[in-house]
Amino acid sequence: MTTIIAGGFDVYSKTQEAIGRLRAAGVLEENLCEFRVNPPGEHDRLAMGGDHHASQGAKSAGTGATAGAAIGAAAGVAAGIAALPVAGPAAILAGAGVGGYTGSLVGGMKTRDNEVQPDHTDVRPAEALVAVNVGAGSVTEDEDIRIFEECGAHQVERAEGVWENGAWADFDAVRPPQLIGGRDTREQRL
Repeated sequence: MTTIIAGGFDVYSKTQEAIGRLRAAGVLEENLCEFRVNPPGEHDRLAMGGDHHASQGAKSAGTGATAGAAIGAAAGVAAGIAALPVAGPAAILAGAGVGGYTGSLVGGMKTRDNEVQPDHTDVRPAEALVAVNVGAGSVTEDEDIRIFEECGAHQVERAEGVWENGAWADFDAVRPPQLIGGRDTREQRL
């Protein structure tokens, strides 16, 4: 295992500035890598591994939708029966369909209302990530952090990981970052 310091950027020009400054400071090419992290929920589109954690709200939305559909359909049938003298037998089917659809929508969304929304310390945001293998280089961890922050990294993290063939080999986009600096960390402290 080696120590890896990584900076997350939301603007490509800042990413390139950080890479240039790290190289100028003495970080060798084989100790520096850059890659794109997809938005949460789309990490399975990366070659490095998929999203294997679904949110609790997503797990329970189906149950809420089913319960809502049943209640809505029953209410719709009752409304259709009431409208039977005016609209005829089709009113019962229309009422059940509209009620079931509306109920499933409301029921599915209701289970998500109580879900705690994660912040940037729980879920890695979509970003361009620049990683440095600190364990093999001559540039110190503090210098890497300073360069990332001066170049506008919104997150700077430290990880213990595997560095192979010039890349962070065991990077896991689903694992929460261990934040040690960056714009988001400073704003959170204020």
